[in-house]
Amino acid sequence: HSLSSSKQWYQRRVRASDPVEREVIEQCVMAAGTSPSGAHTEPWRFVVVYNKEDREVIRSLVEEEERVNYERRMGKKWLADLQTIKTTFVKEYISEAPAIILVFKVPFHDDEKGVRHNHWYYEASVSIAVGILLCALNNVGLVTVTSTPMNCGPALRRLLNRPDHEKLAYLLPIGYPSDKATVPDFTRKPLDEICTFIE
Repeated sequence: HSLSSSKQWYQRRVRASDPVEREVIEQCVMAAGTSPSGAHTEPWRFVVVYNKEDREVIRSLVEEEERVNYERRMGKKWLADLQTIKTTFVKEYISEAPAIILVFKVPFHDDEKGVRHNHWYYEASVSIAVGILLCALNNVGLVTVTSTPMNCGPALRRLLNRPDHEKLAYLLPIGYPSDKATVPDFTRKPLDEICTFIE
């Protein structure tokens, strides 16, 4: 059941314009918040953006940096690999999806006395939490695409009034699946190529 559900999520990931209820996203984020983390520091912050004007600004900021990435920063091999999925610097899903979730990683926090506490393994912890979030979204019939915008994190952090020490990790457009959804017909590695049993 888990495997078929995961495949279904991938196949239906194109967004639709139907609104997504706040309570539904709240429940999905709460599920992500149950993720294990280093020393139980819970080093994540989920920022949900519904406002269309803000989503349009976010799209503009992302596309500005992505254009530079595609034209100058990415190497030929990287661009060649991306040709199979036909991605470009244009990220229309950011403004078209009814909501987006930006996931920030939080490397430390200061307590009420000003003492700094490190969040151990925060990179891995945030990634595990996002994996749980993806499964939760799929479970309630929502779809998304995992996006990791490069070089626009500081600008988005300022736009959303997040503290300087928070770092953008993921941007997830959220919506219900479109009837016109299309995705590449990718195959997956068989079990013996991704798993080794030692018995």
